[in-house]
Amino acid sequence: MAAVSETDDHHEVVDVTPRGGRPRVLMVVANPGVSTTTGWPVGFWAAELFHPLYEFTRARYEVTIASPDGGPVTVDALSDPRDESRWSADDVISMGYLNTPSVMSRLEDTPALADLDPGGFDALVVCGGQGPMFQFRDHAVLRGLIARFFEDGKPTAALCHGVSALIDVDLTDGSPLVAGRTVTGFANVEEDFGDAATGVTIMPYRVEDALRARGANFIQAGLFKAFAVRDQNLITGQQQYSGAKVAALVVEALGV
Repeated sequence: MAAVSETDDHHEVVDVTPRGGRPRVLMVVANPGVSTTTGWPVGFWAAELFHPLYEFTRARYEVTIASPDGGPVTVDALSDPRDESRWSADDVISMGYLNTPSVMSRLEDTPALADLDPGGFDALVVCGGQGPMFQFRDHAVLRGLIARFFEDGKPTAALCHGVSALIDVDLTDGSPLVAGRTVTGFANVEEDFGDAATGVTIMPYRVEDALRARGANFIQAGLFKAFAVRDQNLITGQQQYSGAKVAALVVEALGV
């Protein structure tokens, strides 16, 4: 059988409304680190990158995967379907991407946020995992990027523990980004489950409590229910099962 070029017009046909080219989405994942509470090596949660990436790819969006500091990034062990824990053994989408060289090569040297022009993107998606809890909240470049996207009226999304990046973002008028806005994220009921399942306190704080303290209207759908919410151009997803819903709201917000 003759080889088929990837450029051949044989892929699924999707309805796309042209608007000066394909939409460009910036997806942010955490740099590798070490948990201060468990001592585990941490990174980003596989499904929280790969599930939205799958939806954006199907919609023919252009996606850039970046990290706060740049360089190689890696998934949390528990989110890898091949991990002996089998915590994520049923995640076939992530399994597919983890075995796709053209995708994995993009994770070997991600661009740093400071080296990117925010004006070159139409939407922002901040992915979660364990790593964000030890990097995102205090990262000034990431906070500034979120504020700019939001104030420019662009879809600004975060999911699971990635919403930690929203907690201390202030707008140009000095008000907290999340104050008075409806958001979701990894809920306390899910933190309770994770701590009980592992026998340790996994996180240094809880995003639900921190967001409420900053004036957010935090809502959730229940233990490990796929759930996402949009408040104006701010989009948040509850946990790793919510990536496709977050992507759908981004697509809806872009209208493309």
